[in-house]
Amino acid sequence: MNLNSRAKGILLVIVGTMLWGISGTVAQFLFQQKGFDTEWLVVVRLLISGFLLLLYGYIKKDKNIINIWKSKEDSIKLILFGAIGMLGVQYTYFAAIKHGNAATATILQYLSPVIITCYLIIRNKKLPNIKQLIAIGLALIGTFFIITGGNIHSLSLSHLALFWGICSAFCSAIYTLQPVNLLKKYSSISVVGWGMVIGGLAFSFIHSPFDFSGELSFITIISSAFIVIFGTLIAFYCYLESLKYLVPTEASILGCIEPLSATILSVIWLNVHFGIAEFIGTTCIILTVIILSFSKDK
Repeated sequence: MNLNSRAKGILLVIVGTMLWGISGTVAQFLFQQKGFDTEWLVVVRLLISGFLLLLYGYIKKDKNIINIWKSKEDSIKLILFGAIGMLGVQYTYFAAIKHGNAATATILQYLSPVIITCYLIIRNKKLPNIKQLIAIGLALIGTFFIITGGNIHSLSLSHLALFWGICSAFCSAIYTLQPVNLLKKYSSISVVGWGMVIGGLAFSFIHSPFDFSGELSFITIISSAFIVIFGTLIAFYCYLESLKYLVPTEASILGCIEPLSATILSVIWLNVHFGIAEFIGTTCIILTVIILSFSKDK
């Protein structure tokens, strides 16, 4: 893998996770201030984003959109990715926000690098190198400082928030690892697009996309559109595309930029205090990016 490909992968995952962080904050705004249902937002964002992505692929004459269904084995993998990986990481994260808040949901979700590393240790029978260990440690420490302000006692979670947050960490790990082989054979557009549609259709049996409740206004329409287009369509595409150039552990650790972008938006939009502990967290996450950028372990 050359330097340009690696730099492209790092840029893709940074853009994708920044958009996730911003959309998470916007989603909390809709849930807590505008009365939106978690289930409705999940099913709508998956269906609309998925169909738009497949439409884009069709216009670009991406043959993978059809070819991916010609293999029974790959079709099964795709269905599992959509119904488990894609839908799972979407719903559990939003459910954790609903029963807690975006901050605690994010810090629990970022236990996923530890889960991924443990899985890779078992699968490859090889311990992570020192750079990966340092990066994981910095990522976790940085996330802790940004979310808690350095005070562990500030994490006050309900049982449901804790449950969905831990589920979100496992689903995030599955989402990162599950589609790697599919992405080696097919385009990200086909994998992500069908994954979203499958996840949205599966969840439609639980909550209809036409069953809406909440405040309908210009700001909520714009906010919903941002979550669907930027926070889902573009963000998921960038993240999965990055897996072509980065190993899953690196992509997951770089994903810690998500709480950084969420924090910055909270400071600007919600006037959240940003003190010394938050600056320490920011430094740790930046160091994580630098360490992984210079890592040559394949």
